[in-house]
Amino acid sequence: MRRLRFDSPYLLLLLTVLFWSGNWVVGRGFRGQVPPVALAFWRWTIAFACTLPFAWPHLPQIGTALRQHAGILVLLALLGITGYNTLTYIGLQHTTATNGVLLNSFIPIVIIGLSWAFLGKRLSPREIAGVLISLGGVTVIVAHGDPATLATLSLNPGDLWIMVSVFVWAGYTLLLQFRPAGLHPMAMLAILTAIGVITLAPVYAWELAQGRTIHATPAALAGVLYTGIFPGFLGYVFWNRAVAQVGGPVSGLFIHLMPVFTPLLSAVFLGETPHAYHFAGMALILGGILLTTLRRALK
Repeated sequence: MRRLRFDSPYLLLLLTVLFWSGNWVVGRGFRGQVPPVALAFWRWTIAFACTLPFAWPHLPQIGTALRQHAGILVLLALLGITGYNTLTYIGLQHTTATNGVLLNSFIPIVIIGLSWAFLGKRLSPREIAGVLISLGGVTVIVAHGDPATLATLSLNPGDLWIMVSVFVWAGYTLLLQFRPAGLHPMAMLAILTAIGVITLAPVYAWELAQGRTIHATPAALAGVLYTGIFPGFLGYVFWNRAVAQVGGPVSGLFIHLMPVFTPLLSAVFLGETPHAYHFAGMALILGGILLTTLRRALK
C-alpha cells in the first residue's frame, strides 16, 4: 500500500471541501455587511492576484490557449467562476442554512445524472451505494436527527438560486475533462479568474448603483480575503487537479462533507453548537466516501 502523499487527490478534495465550507460560513456570517456580487467580485479579484505570479511564466501558453480554445475556457469561467458562487451568495441572502446545505448536497447526484444523460457514464453498484449512504448522512444532519424536519422544508427564492448553482457547478465539474490538454493549471486558473472578474464587473457595477456597498469592518474584510485565498485560489487549484485524476463523479461525492464541516466551523466562528446528529451524519458520510474510494486509494 502506498503512503498518502500530500498531493493525493483525496487529500486535495478533503482540503478543498474544508475551504469551501468556510466559504459558506463567510457567506452566511457577513451577508449583512458584504453584498453577494461584491463578495464574488472581490473573491475572484484576490484569487486572480494570487494566481498571476505563478501563471506569468506561462504567458505564451495562455495566449495560445485563448486563441485555440476560447469557447470552452469562457464556458468554464462562466460556470465555475462567474456563476456558482455568485448564485450561492445570492441564495444565502434568502434561505436558511438547513435548506441551503441540503440542496447543495445534491451536487454529486446531479453530476451522476448529467454524466448518464450526456456522457453515457455510469457508476458501479458499489459507488452508487456509497453515494446513497453519504446522502443519508447529509439527510441526518440537515434534518437535525428528526425526519419530521424534512416535511417542513419549503422552497423560497433563495432555495431556487442555490438549486441553479448546483446544476452550474455540476456542469463545470463535468466540462473540466474538455479543458485544453497540456494547459498548465496556473495558466488555466489565471484565464478562468480573469474572465470571471471581467464578466462579474458589470453586475457588480449594477449592484453598487443599487446602493449596496460593503460595510468595511476588519472582520468583513478578513472574510473577503479568506474567500479569495482559500476557497478561491487554493480550492480551485486542488479541485481541478483532483478531478483530473479521479473524475467528476468521485470528486463530487466529497461535496457531502460540506454539511459536516460547515456546522463545525459555524460552532467556532458563529457560536453554533454541534449536536449528536452531526456526528451520526458524519459517520454515514465518511462511510459512503470510504466505500466509494477506498479500493482506488489502496491501488
